[in-house]
Amino acid sequence: MEQNEYTKDRSISILGCGWLGLPLAGLFVQQGYRVKGSVTSEEKLAALFERGILPYRVTITNQAIDCDDIQGFLDSDILIINFPPSRRPDINSYHPAQIALLIKAIEASKVQHVLFISSTSVYPDLNREITEKDVMPPTKGSGQALIQAENLLLAQTKFTTTILRLGGLIGYDRMPARFLAGKKDVENGDAPINVIHQDDCIGLISALIEQAVWEDIFHAAADEHPTRKVYYTLAAQKAGLEVPTFAEGKPLCFKIINSDKIKRRLQYTFKYPNPLALL
Repeated sequence: MEQNEYTKDRSISILGCGWLGLPLAGLFVQQGYRVKGSVTSEEKLAALFERGILPYRVTITNQAIDCDDIQGFLDSDILIINFPPSRRPDINSYHPAQIALLIKAIEASKVQHVLFISSTSVYPDLNREITEKDVMPPTKGSGQALIQAENLLLAQTKFTTTILRLGGLIGYDRMPARFLAGKKDVENGDAPINVIHQDDCIGLISALIEQAVWEDIFHAAADEHPTRKVYYTLAAQKAGLEVPTFAEGKPLCFKIINSDKIKRRLQYTFKYPNPLALL
């Protein structure tokens, strides 16, 4: 569909208005969209309302969708699915079951396009650079759950889906100083990291919507990939915390996420291309 078919009076629903979804929804409100947002508790509804977002409480299990008006929430042209798999022993089956239930609800709605916020954890550590052309079975449970969810969405014909696989999320109150501070013999110290700032997540998502880029898969991580040792040592030092130590002599396991495809497609330049500059 051509870009000029999308105007600012169109509507967007964001399933999952947390650390990333809430400021994203606020931006779309500022841009003139009619925005509906979901949270999982009554206490969080007010924060959405205060930003001009139509608030809904939505919880999805592997058995049912709990929402007073799920079709009201899905009464939008575009749906952004933005909630990660829950950390649980049956993650491989639980999260795909959640998405399967959601798909049924989407098919009964007016949603035409879905943007699924996924993760680069769908890739195992291949000790090399990875592009969207790489297709490898994930080793982690979260990655296995996400790739199943992606495939379920991509297989649908009643709406189109774009997948955005984000690297590790950083920025504002989610800074890395405490992640490894004080830890001993941390493995993979020389492994490059793949992170992305909240502002770039929002910038890329907004550009995908504005340019109507559907039926595609993209990676997104900052251009620079400093090592874990350099990054987390500097983060701890800057925060005045105990510096971690790293194990030596063990096999290196890593991946380097290449984001050239999305930068070319959207003509996008990262606001924070070097994670070290944020410390």
